[in-house]
Amino acid sequence: MRILIEEHQYRVTEEMMKVVGDLVPTVSVGDKVSVGYVGYYYNSTIKDFVFVLPKVILDKDEKAFGNHDPEQIVHLESKDNPLHEDEQRFIYNLSVWIYRAISVFQERHKDSQIVLHQQMAQIGHGQRRLSNTFLDILLNLEQFHKDNLDFFFFVIKNQHSGNNKTNWTKTISHSQAFIQDGTPVYLNPVNKRKQVNFDEELMVIYFSILNHLHKEYGFPFDAECHYKLIDGPQFQGYLNGMGRVRLREIRYKYFSDRAIELWELCDAFFERAKQVAVSTHQREHLLVKSFQIVFEDIIDDLLGGRNDELPKELQAQADGKRVDHMFRYKSLVESGHDKTYYIGDSKYYKRNTDIGKKDLYKQFTYARNVIQWNLNLFLDEKKTKEQAEEMRMGTGMLRDPETEGYNIIPNFFISAQQQDLDKHSEITWIDRDETDFTSRQFPNRLFDRDTLLVCHYDVNFLYVVSLYGRKNEGMKATWRNEVKEQFRREIQTMLDNHYQFHVMTPREHMDGQQALQEHFKEVLGKVFRPYPNGLNGQKFYSLALQKPNDKMSEKERRDLEMQNARVKELLVPYFEILECDLGVDKRNELHTPPPDGVIYANETDLSLLIYSNHIEDDIKKLEDTGMAGIALKMDGASLQLVEGFTKAKYLVLHNKGDKYKAFQIIDNGPKLVSKSNIKPMLVTKKDEELYLVYKVNTEQEVFVGELDLSIIAKKGPESYSPWLLPLDSLRSNKDVR
Repeated sequence: MRILIEEHQYRVTEEMMKVVGDLVPTVSVGDKVSVGYVGYYYNSTIKDFVFVLPKVILDKDEKAFGNHDPEQIVHLESKDNPLHEDEQRFIYNLSVWIYRAISVFQERHKDSQIVLHQQMAQIGHGQRRLSNTFLDILLNLEQFHKDNLDFFFFVIKNQHSGNNKTNWTKTISHSQAFIQDGTPVYLNPVNKRKQVNFDEELMVIYFSILNHLHKEYGFPFDAECHYKLIDGPQFQGYLNGMGRVRLREIRYKYFSDRAIELWELCDAFFERAKQVAVSTHQREHLLVKSFQIVFEDIIDDLLGGRNDELPKELQAQADGKRVDHMFRYKSLVESGHDKTYYIGDSKYYKRNTDIGKKDLYKQFTYARNVIQWNLNLFLDEKKTKEQAEEMRMGTGMLRDPETEGYNIIPNFFISAQQQDLDKHSEITWIDRDETDFTSRQFPNRLFDRDTLLVCHYDVNFLYVVSLYGRKNEGMKATWRNEVKEQFRREIQTMLDNHYQFHVMTPREHMDGQQALQEHFKEVLGKVFRPYPNGLNGQKFYSLALQKPNDKMSEKERRDLEMQNARVKELLVPYFEILECDLGVDKRNELHTPPPDGVIYANETDLSLLIYSNHIEDDIKKLEDTGMAGIALKMDGASLQLVEGFTKAKYLVLHNKGDKYKAFQIIDNGPKLVSKSNIKPMLVTKKDEELYLVYKVNTEQEVFVGELDLSIIAKKGPESYSPWLLPLDSLRSNKDVR
């Protein structure tokens, strides 16, 4: 097996030109030659495979694996090759996964013109060559099944014909009969199944190998298998040497050409590097000429997910720019619903390559376009159907009207690094002078429209390629969730290194909004309101102040510290302020008491919800009498109230829309009252025979926050019946804590 590396400039020699061959287009500059493809092809001149590795294994000094000149590793099996065993294993694994990745890319993009593919040559007895690539063995194992279905059916049919039929001659001569009702009964009949069948054992080994390829590399395995397969620790024993031992024990039991071919393939698999005779009547190759497109599709599939529907205007932006990757996830400041858009750009670079200014400018522009799109979404009076649907799905407004601060847009580059396959979910910072980049108009204003940040990460190249090639949706979903959370955590850590974050709330009897307006110029861009109001209407804010760093001069550090002290000095009389890391919720550690004269509903307590068509009149009637009656014969009412009616703590009168008012239920629960004893009061239906009567306290307000009554409204006619629900199940997107 020969190794070339994509885009590396090799010295032109006679041996190198033989390796490059005439199949793959090359670029020659002076006495240098390079290959612009990734994949593999069979070179008939040197009678060996040539594998073109992606350039990500090169660093910026053109060294492979950190310390090898690419020219020194061209001949993988040469005694002079400096690669050690782990590096050779890496190359063998990478060869299989590159094949799988290109194959999956072809399936996902059938009209793509970047893939060059010609079918692998088959095992045969015509013109022959020697191959020792693991990839070659795997592909031939897979192809043998496709081309020899008649052989498998013939063997299985012959082996199983007559099985489990009783051999009466042997049964009568070797077994004792018992007479029951004049009829002989044999307890141990002898059947016709053979004790040892070597053809069947070869089939078991072969299909067990295919099953292993499916689990380990994602190769299709949709054959009907009539055997109990070797799997788990037992198959691991076959991989460790038992496979070849057992195959050699049954080697001379086969006479047909196809059985011998199958035996050779299985033996070659367990040997991994055995020389196998294969036909070369046609040239074979699987190459892709723009692997950066494949890498982009890999990251997009793994990060975004096929079911993650996003607005078209965000991915294909109005100025003609197209975002590589975008997904919804939790905000960096407050971990509510997945309503923040993360913007990503995949970079297919050599290792340790720095981000260019053009790429940075594009990434900042993506974020600016997202901000403007979000503003238009909320400010346009005439909304399109798509805009209305996006608002319904819960996209939060990036700009807070009260503080005029903007939420942070998570923005990142993602490139590849060379790691082992088992280091699967590791996301690392780039080991360079700069791991994050900032575009700003004013210093010390994180929550500002013009303050944009971009981070740079590496992912394990071998693992993401293998995950893409496996096509295992469960494994991809697990990795996706882990990595999204890690992205968020890493960006938060980066921001914590640059800014000191605080949570703050207005002090008792203080108007926080008025205080922010009075000192608007000093706090603009430093204060943002990411949290929903508390159940009592209490407001919470996030304060971000830039930290001094080593790159600042002594004067810059002193000026920044004075500015931060001034901001705190202005806010402390009006707000209780507590330091906390980004994304950590310390609202419950604030000691400022809520406003007086208000009862605050418990989120988990049950509330009785009663529909009212004339809510103002019914509220007045309830306040006059302090009682409300639930008609028990109302359709659906008895089923909804039977198990929890005694536990209801609040009564909420609503119009299924934006009007509602809550009262506290008092005494020891409701009482059953007949129609004859009912007094004038608010009832759900008149002239019923039996009512549940609740007593309510109308002297004091109960604060329940913002409720989303669409849950009830969608239920159709039955939504007019009383409902018994906890408040947290009616919490709107704007008020989720």
